[in-house]
Amino acid sequence: MDALKAFDGNYWKTLFDSRIGKTTWPYGSGVWSKKEWVLPEIDSDDIVSAFEGNSNMFWAERFGKQLVGMNDLWVKHCGISHTGSFKDLGMTVLVSQVNRLRKMGRPVVGVGCASTGDTSAALSAYCASAGIPSIVFLPANKISMAQLVQPIANGAFVLSLDTDFDGCMQLVREVTAELPIYLANSLNSLRLEGQKTAAIEILQQFDWEVPDWVIVPGGNLGNIYAFYKGFHMCKELGLVDRIPRLVCAQAANANPLYLHFKSGWSNFSPVKAQTTFASAIQIGDPVSIDRAVYALKNSNGIVEEATEEELMDAMAQADATGMFICPHTGVALTALVKLRNSGVIQPTDRTVVVSTAHGLKFTQSKIDYHSKAIPEMACRLANPPVNVKADFGSVMDVLKTYLLSKESKQ
Repeated sequence: MDALKAFDGNYWKTLFDSRIGKTTWPYGSGVWSKKEWVLPEIDSDDIVSAFEGNSNMFWAERFGKQLVGMNDLWVKHCGISHTGSFKDLGMTVLVSQVNRLRKMGRPVVGVGCASTGDTSAALSAYCASAGIPSIVFLPANKISMAQLVQPIANGAFVLSLDTDFDGCMQLVREVTAELPIYLANSLNSLRLEGQKTAAIEILQQFDWEVPDWVIVPGGNLGNIYAFYKGFHMCKELGLVDRIPRLVCAQAANANPLYLHFKSGWSNFSPVKAQTTFASAIQIGDPVSIDRAVYALKNSNGIVEEATEEELMDAMAQADATGMFICPHTGVALTALVKLRNSGVIQPTDRTVVVSTAHGLKFTQSKIDYHSKAIPEMACRLANPPVNVKADFGSVMDVLKTYLLSKESKQ
């Protein structure tokens, strides 16, 4: 930080802004455009990048105005990335460093991770790009087919284990302690160095004006700390004069941080995570708990939770206003709705909801919802296709009924 402070905030803003959208290697990446803040001493030839980052900041105008009475609501689509999730931001840094270590002759035979889906996709893609073996520990039958197919297609060695994520995490830590396999989970701080650039990017996209709130889904809890670190660095280095208030949103079925927050930050207790549609955050014993608590305490932060019905309804509402989000973003939007309803977030507050993965990875859950095939869930916003005979009269009857119903609502 002392070396970075040799330059003032305007220097960094000008430098970062000058690199956006360029093809100059490696600065066309949203992560590596901040190389001096991420991994300054790596040679550019060792960097493994798919020009990740620079993701869309979507003005959620209709969702904001109609559902929560806000006109300054934004969704940061971190899932619009190379492998369809924000995990690319951290993995480009980690795999680049492994690439460097291997070129230096260090004994690293491969990279391993435990995953609920997205980490394995990012790891396998970046390792494949660099020609580095990747080994993935997955909980059997607990991730979507779209998530499973990515590491398989990218040539990873996939171990499907009869346990949950926390069990996979324990095993991969034991294995990497014995074998020359590099651990790629967010326990590794290199991942967070990449992920913090999403926070810097948010400030860039608002012309270095600080939003009031940033809401992030939380599972293993590295990401909430990464966002805090990115915002805090910008404040400490003079790019901005404050940081946003952070909200960590958890699924009620996997909510150890929420329970810790509600207890007034008294003794933390892991939980046995129950099944949730937000599968990437189905984690009961998060490895980054201490870092997450630090981030929330230092940003006047809040933790909120979402039930399965709440998160699926929120996802359907968002999709119906032009988005196509993952269930984890549904968790974050539920937190937004609850904090608006309680008056904590004001109608004029500029608020950013972080979307962590692409909706196409979770098509089965969307199909089940719109088919009303989820047990004990009303699926009140379901929009199933209508079966109609293939003749003009039948089609006209159905269309007239539909159009009249839309007219009456308006």
